[in-house]
Amino acid sequence: MDDDAMDVAEARYELVISVDARRSGEYDDVDKPRMRARIYRVLETAFTHAKVGRDAVHMEDRGDGVLLSVAGRIAVTRLLGLWLVEVHEKLRDENRALRVPLGLRVGMHVGPVRHDDRGISGRAVDLACRLADSPVARRLLDAERADLVLVVSDALYEDVVSSGGKFIEPAHYALARLKIKEGDVNAWFHLPGRPAPVMPAGDPPTAGDPPTAADAPPVADAPPVADKRVDDDATATATATDIDAEADADDRPHTPRAHYTVHGDMSQHSDNVYQQPVHIGRITDSPRPRKD
Repeated sequence: MDDDAMDVAEARYELVISVDARRSGEYDDVDKPRMRARIYRVLETAFTHAKVGRDAVHMEDRGDGVLLSVAGRIAVTRLLGLWLVEVHEKLRDENRALRVPLGLRVGMHVGPVRHDDRGISGRAVDLACRLADSPVARRLLDAERADLVLVVSDALYEDVVSSGGKFIEPAHYALARLKIKEGDVNAWFHLPGRPAPVMPAGDPPTAGDPPTAADAPPVADAPPVADKRVDDDATATATATDIDAEADADDRPHTPRAHYTVHGDMSQHSDNVYQQPVHIGRITDSPRPRKD
């Protein structure tokens, strides 16, 4: 059996990179070839500046993007560090002359990859593509008005990114939970040249998924109900704990909480305006003597 046949049967442990263009369907037949040419200029220039030989990179055209795998002899830190910096800088340079800037979503994962005459395959390839194409990556790129978003798998983050390195800053990555075809996965998002992004909402539930408690809007706690019972013949103790709720209604300053110990009846009055004589108290046939 020759070496090529053995290569088809055996998997190579490689870094898989999936690159997708933002809103590629909005390009017409004239602009799309120009868009594709820009993507290749960005990627190939970055490989040259990062000193990654062309023979170490497998490239497949995907129409609106590129699928790549990089040989295991190339340090993954070089791709996550210097190569990504060069991609970002070259992309910014390309976008300076464009009315509608080109945006790229890049997904990365390391795993077993099988090569054949038509390209590459394997779960590592599937995951890298899912990450780049995730709704969260799409929303983040738009929400931040960024040129580039990188999405790395949880395994790649834990094994490589979390340790840092030249041009690799783990604190600038943000975690999100993604719902993909194969199941839920964790992924880490990075916008080159920026601090860790504030993540948009996760993937929406797929059709048929039952709603969960997490999907429901938060419900405010019901306000406490005041006890209005008064017993004239017994000693009552009343504690006012929520009297600042009324003050909020008309923007009055918050009233401090108060504690009252009361014998008999009690009424509390504040901020009242009386237009005519008012008697406050209780009138009985035989008033109780006043206690000083």
